[in-house]
Amino acid sequence: MPFRFVHTADLHLDSPLRSLALRNADLADLVRNATRDALARIVDLCLAEAVDALLIAGDLYDGTQTSMNTALFLAGELRRLDEAGIRTFIIRGNHDAQSQVTRELTLPTSVHIFSGRSKPVLAKTLESGRPVHIHGMSFADPHAPESLLPHFQSPVTGGINIGMLHTSLAGSAGHDPYAPCSVADLEGHGFDYWALGHIHQRQVHSRKPCIVMPGMPQGRDINEAGVKGVTLVTIDEDGDLFLDERPIGTAVFERLRVDLTGVADWRGMLDMVGRKLSLLRHGLPANNVIVRASLSGTTSLAWRLRRDADLLEAEIANIATALGGCWIEKVEILCREGRNDEGRPGADPMGELSALVEGDVLPAFAFRSEMKSVAEELLQQLPAELRSLLATDEGGFDELVRDAALAGSADVLSHLHGRSAGEDID
Repeated sequence: MPFRFVHTADLHLDSPLRSLALRNADLADLVRNATRDALARIVDLCLAEAVDALLIAGDLYDGTQTSMNTALFLAGELRRLDEAGIRTFIIRGNHDAQSQVTRELTLPTSVHIFSGRSKPVLAKTLESGRPVHIHGMSFADPHAPESLLPHFQSPVTGGINIGMLHTSLAGSAGHDPYAPCSVADLEGHGFDYWALGHIHQRQVHSRKPCIVMPGMPQGRDINEAGVKGVTLVTIDEDGDLFLDERPIGTAVFERLRVDLTGVADWRGMLDMVGRKLSLLRHGLPANNVIVRASLSGTTSLAWRLRRDADLLEAEIANIATALGGCWIEKVEILCREGRNDEGRPGADPMGELSALVEGDVLPAFAFRSEMKSVAEELLQQLPAELRSLLATDEGGFDELVRDAALAGSADVLSHLHGRSAGEDID
């Protein structure tokens, strides 16, 4: 009989809502409960596949936000595995280290939580007589600036060796450094499979040995877009490994870009958005799809879309609701006004003003410096968690300021345009 296990990481159970745009109460409840649903679906998969073990490579919790209620839910799910004779192996990640209840909870005896010492655990002996050993290491401190690899024991001779490590590897955008090491270092250690965690995007770094970052099983905001899942691993009697990615998340965040170039009327715009939404919704297996729609292109509707942004979002939300299991998280308006054949704005004062703002004011160094100064002052007045959400690094902050300037000027010009045209909503 082979050794089979499910490898997951970064569940972040009961993580607080991170998106400022989740104003819809039903949508907020959906996202809030999604991490619990993901764990329940992982356990269901383990039971359906009758695996030998579940490996959780860190960040079960979400730091100091963890409550005893969260921990009790976890214990209940792991008890389902225990009753089926399925073992669970866990290492603590950087977020788990911040939890106050991690060590207080009584878990089933089939659950093994690795400590700060890498002592291998016998998970199974194959019919061929080859033992399967699992090695892992947890840290109590949320900061681990140095590699943990030197603290792992050597592979058990003659056996199959699986290592569990929560690591940022060589670094990844949007993730703090944690127990950094290189893929080459992991390859050279001699293990057959490395069950990694910490980076939220799935990636298979190597096939021999297998070095797998499964990604998180459930996204929590638009920056964690795409279908999320876990890795089902089979190790046969000869020691050959087979990987099978399985989708898990009940709610998938996705970006939808709609080019409205040439679209001149409101109904035509809604028809195009509806077609794109339908294709996206029916192309995804998830129960729920949460969409950030970005409208772009050159269209005479640009000013009206911005002027009537509330109506626009409501109408697109209605289209999404009719598709079933489809939600609108936000609508971004990135459209521009049309130009005449000579490439100049239309011969009207508002067109000339738009061109002046776009071509001369926004790119000016003095304007950009002033905008950045104002934004920095506003940012300092926000709570620390919001500051880190809005501006993860200097490049992201500069992009935030630039987008705010573009959106703000476009909104002002759209209202001025509407007044000068004297148009009413149809």
